Amino acid sequence: MIRVTRDPLDAASLLQDFSRDRLDTGAVVSFTGLTRGRTGDRAVDALTLEAYPGFTERVMEEIETEARARFEIQDVLAVHRWGTIAVGEPVVFVAVAAVHRRPAFEAADFLMDHFKTRAPFWKREDGPDGRRWIEPRDQDHADRARWAEETP
Repeated sequence: MIRVTRDPLDAASLLQDFSRDRLDTGAVVSFTGLTRGRTGDRAVDALTLEAYPGFTERVMEEIETEARARFEIQDVLAVHRWGTIAVGEPVVFVAVAAVHRRPAFEAADFLMDHFKTRAPFWKREDGPDGRRWIEPRDQDHADRARWAEETP
């Protein structure tokens, strides 16, 4: 399940709800991305993400479909915020359930690498020295490219 929301994320509650009543699941892997207070040597006060929720969710659902086809997983929950997000607050939460841990870890990593570079969010850092629109880093693209080199 994919959700894009302006509401604050409660990662503990999301994980607890996602994990409940999974009698055939051997692993749940989760990732919570937070707003950093620094990017390199630049201070950041807040992160603003622009999105078109229906469109953004459709792209994220396509990525989820790719992950389900590639890895032996049972379920996915990805919740991504948009709007202005303060330093230290969760921006994204991803959880993956699987019978075994390895596919859960790999699917969560795959999802984040692809969300970071393909999901249509426009990101702006606001700091004491002004506003700056940011793009995925070269490392983000390299992280995603490695999945094309690996066989499922």
